[in-house]
Order: sequence, then structure tokens, then C-alpha cells
Amino acid sequence: MVGDPARRLDEGALRGGGRDLIPRVLADLVRRGEDFDAAEDALQEALLEALRVWPEHPPRDPRAWLATVATRRLVDARRSEAARLRREEAAHAEPQRAATEEGDDTLFLLFCCCHPVLAPASQVALTLRAVGGLTTREIADAFYVPEATMAQRISRAKRALAGPPARRLDQPGDLAVVLRVLYLIYTAGHIGPRTRTRPPDRPPDLAREAIRLARQLTLATEEPEARGLLALMLLNHARLPARFDSQGRIVTLDRQDRDLWDTREIAEGVRVLQSALASHRPGRYQIEAAIAALHDDAGGAEETDWPQILAWYDDLVALTDDPVRQDPAAVLGRAVAVGHVLGPAAGLLETDRLREVLGDRHRWHAVRGHLHELDGAPPAAATAYVEAARRATNVAERDHLVRQAARARAVKL
Repeated sequence: MVGDPARRLDEGALRGGGRDLIPRVLADLVRRGEDFDAAEDALQEALLEALRVWPEHPPRDPRAWLATVATRRLVDARRSEAARLRREEAAHAEPQRAATEEGDDTLFLLFCCCHPVLAPASQVALTLRAVGGLTTREIADAFYVPEATMAQRISRAKRALAGPPARRLDQPGDLAVVLRVLYLIYTAGHIGPRTRTRPPDRPPDLAREAIRLARQLTLATEEPEARGLLALMLLNHARLPARFDSQGRIVTLDRQDRDLWDTREIAEGVRVLQSALASHRPGRYQIEAAIAALHDDAGGAEETDWPQILAWYDDLVALTDDPVRQDPAAVLGRAVAVGHVLGPAAGLLETDRLREVLGDRHRWHAVRGHLHELDGAPPAAATAYVEAARRATNVAERDHLVRQAARARAVKL
């Protein structure tokens, strides 16, 4: 049913907050013990029926309506298979709301998608599909794989969750995986998938949803990294209004209008971060949030406390035994801090350590372009920006890097 392209549903077309309803109804069905794959198929059928019926006959309780129709679809499917005939009376009964645990239904579904039986890649993909609402094509683009490959991965994940009772969705996934998945959902909403165009001033729904779920998670666990992740999201999200100009072009952090930053989000992020750091169990998200807080605290780019940022980056790369291979993004960020504290030449030497690992990635060349500019070498900067633009897969980033290269070329020595 879901796999037929002609019947795929544009979830954004469903009025009355459909995107919020979908994970909640799916969670209701799964709580009752329905097979994940079959429940999602039945819900898609219910959504198609809603598009047909709701314009003239809007329901009093959209959630109950969708659950009722989805349940009837499930029962109809069982009737077609003699081996699965049971509970026929449920087809005509108003389904009772599942007994909910404290917390958010969507959060419950998130933990289900991060079930231990699934491989990490499948956990992320299934969460983005079921909770984040991304299409298979968008998820495939995020993972740099063909759409058919990602469709198979998601299908295998749903089949894995349909195993014997021991593999039912009654065990929470690993918290570290849940945090990683939440941050990926936030990132997808913050920058937007490469295949999706979105006006820069339109509220990034996925980013806000990730922040909402992270808030719920901090109520369910005392783990400081959960608060660290929430702080990191808030501190980054606060800068979003200044990230693009009126023409939709990327504005780098050093050139952003800081009056556009959301000071309330920054204040909340700092409070959450301080609460997390008070546990004296620093982790990746807490450290990255501390770095973001230092950027947010600066009144201007020239006031950035780069020595303190470098100190935090030192802590970040110390979390792994081989940061060059295990956490190259942290090493690359540290190279920028080194360039501002110890000089551009020292920063460029740091990037040389990553040539084998990141030499084919556009961000590596973009960082080198920035460091060459700091070093007063515009020709080298222009060359690096051109190489970065050639490798960029995001249209906005590629256009930005092309402009950076042109600007560097225009500098008179």
C-alpha cells in the first residue's frame, strides 16, 4: 500500500495539524500490539480517507477518527487472511485510547524506532520516516544512498520489529542512539534536506519538533547529555533568523546581524547547559553546547572568546582515542579555533591531518579557504573555495562558496 507512488500521501496537505497527529495515532496502534508495518499501512489508508471525507464532514476528534479508520483497515486486512482472523468485533467499535505512559506519545514512538534489535542506521532511518515525517527520498538523500536502497532498509527495519514477542516494541532503545537520532532530525529541519526547497523565513518544523522531543526527554531522564543536546539545539536555533539574507543566501556566523538572534532561546539554552554541566559528567553534546554558547555570548565576531572555544575543542577531541578517524568533524572545528588563537598557518597544519579522511568533503576545503583568508592569501582562499563548491551537494551552500571564491579573487594584493 505505502510503496505505491501513486498513493503516497502528502502529509502536509492534511489540515488540522495532520503532521502532529500521525505519530500519535501510529503510537496508539503500536502500543496496542499492532505490527509496525501493518499499522503504518493502515494509517496511510486512513489519511487518504481523511482527505476525501474531512473537507465536508470534519470530525470532532481527528485522532480518534484516524484511529478508528486505521483499526478497521487492520481488521479488514486480517479478514482477508484466514490464519489471522480474530477480534472481528473491533472493526465496528470505537477504539479505546491506549493506556499511555507519562510523557509524549511521539517520544514513545521515537524510543520504539530506536529498538535494540535494529542496527543504528535502521534506527535513524525509521525514526526519520515514522517520527520526523521525512519521505524515503529525503532520507536517502541525507544518507547519500539511492532511494530504492533506503526503501529496502526501512522495510527491513519494520519487518525486524514484527518478530516474536521477545522483539516486540516494549524495550526502550539506547539513549545515546535516541540522542543521535534527535540531533539528526533537528539538523534536517535546521538546514533542510538537499532535495527540499524552503523559504529561509519559514519555521523549520522538524527543528522545532526535535526541540520539543528533547524537552520531553529531559523530563524522563537525569542523563546530563539529554540536557546538553537540548541546550545545543536551543543555542543553534536562536541564530536561525539571521542565517539567511532577504534573498535566501547563507550568511556566515561572523557576518550575521546579531540583533536578529532570539535572546530568549539563548538564555534558556544557557540555563539548561549550566544545569547539565553541574553534574560534572561532560559529554559531546554538553561540550558542543558550551562552544555554541560562547559564540552566542559574543557581541560581535571580533569579541569571540576563541581561546576558551579552543579549550572546549580540546576536551571534545579528548573524548575519543583516535579523533582524526573517529571524530574528524571535531578535529576540523578545532582547526578553525587553532587558526584564530595560534595563527592561520597553525590551523592549516591541523587540517593537513584530516586530508586522508576528509579531503573529498566540501567542508574541509571550505575551512582551508577561511584559514587562507585569515592568513592574507586570497588566491589560495579562492582556490579552496572553488574546490569546496565543486564538492557541495546543497545548492545554497554551493552558491555561497562560489560567492566566497569570487570575493577572494576580487581582493587586490
